[in-house]
Amino acid sequence: METNDKNTNQNKQAGIFDKIIGLFLMGDIAPILIFLSLIAGAVAIMVTPREEEPQIVVPLADVHIHAPGLPVENVERQITTRLEKLLTQINGAEHVYSVSMPGAAIVSVRFIVGENREESLVKIYNKIFSNIDNVHPDITNWVVKPIEIDDVPIVNVSLWSSLPEKIDDYSLRRIAEELEIELQALPDTNRTEIIGGRPRVVRVELDPNALAARQTAALDVAWALGVSNLRQPSGSFDRFDYNFKVETGDFFANARELRRAVVNVVDGIPVFLEDVANVIDGPSERNNYTWIGFGPAAENVNVSPSKTLYPAVHVAVAKTKGSNAVWVAKSIEKRLEEFKNDHFPKGVHAKITRNYGETANNKVNELLQSLIVAIIIVIGIIAYSLGWREGLVVAAAVPITFSLALIINYWAGYTINRVTLF
Repeated sequence: METNDKNTNQNKQAGIFDKIIGLFLMGDIAPILIFLSLIAGAVAIMVTPREEEPQIVVPLADVHIHAPGLPVENVERQITTRLEKLLTQINGAEHVYSVSMPGAAIVSVRFIVGENREESLVKIYNKIFSNIDNVHPDITNWVVKPIEIDDVPIVNVSLWSSLPEKIDDYSLRRIAEELEIELQALPDTNRTEIIGGRPRVVRVELDPNALAARQTAALDVAWALGVSNLRQPSGSFDRFDYNFKVETGDFFANARELRRAVVNVVDGIPVFLEDVANVIDGPSERNNYTWIGFGPAAENVNVSPSKTLYPAVHVAVAKTKGSNAVWVAKSIEKRLEEFKNDHFPKGVHAKITRNYGETANNKVNELLQSLIVAIIIVIGIIAYSLGWREGLVVAAAVPITFSLALIINYWAGYTINRVTLF
């Protein structure tokens, strides 16, 4: 009886498999599935995000410590070394690096590949704040800044001036600041940064002789400017069924108001800031130089043969995680062209000096071309050695398998980059 039951079950299973096989061999469902798989694969290759950098999960964070006035030797011995030992105790931390500077330090923590990013950052915060009673008294503050692969800029826009006598790096940076705002408004753009150029500042240069003549100290000026450039709530009152909020003070709107600020009163006579200092509204002190040069292979660049370097300011733009670098780069290029037509004065030019979207797209296209050539070669070899029927089977199986792999890759949230290309 048991033998008969086993045979019956085997016959039923065989019957089910026979029906499934017959459905694909005798029916019309197989060609439909093949066609749908190829179409889905083509759609997947178009919509799957393409990018240059691989999406490798390596949690990394920098701890910035500020201790003004502390010599670099004391920073290393009393702050950096202690914090290194503290952070190495975190479970999952693989490497700890540090840089000590006069009055500051940076300690970097890198976790093991695959560790959860949010949990790793929480571990850093917990370790630091659970030992807050051991913080060195000279430390004024610290900041934990996470770092991830998407912080790497995918597009660099270089603004340069062919008329440096009229448009210098200060003017270029002001244009770059406006361009940065426009690029930040684009979808899927992330962190932006301006590199080079002198930003606009209002500098107050005190005159020691004028201060002494008016019996005013530098600390008097600093205190007066601090309390004058302030707005704060000072109460409220009710009137006609309305509640009015009262605020006192105001902020300096421009350099002219700053010059007329009262910094002291001597013998009943007010001392204005312009009496004891020179107020300059313009570029900050120079702390870097950024230039751009063009060689013989440079395309679409009209430069003077007598000049080799031009002042430049660079705007770096990163993308959000999981977005398509190709689409983001194209939107940046389009917005840049619109901005150039509306805001660039004569003598200002822009050139994209980094475009990871373009390089990622080229690499993917090269892979697809190589894959098509490889499929044709394999089909030809099999058809020549085994016959044309077997060659047709391979010709259908390889693209279908590749299409299904692309669909699964897209559903799983992976991107096409220089690692997944292989």
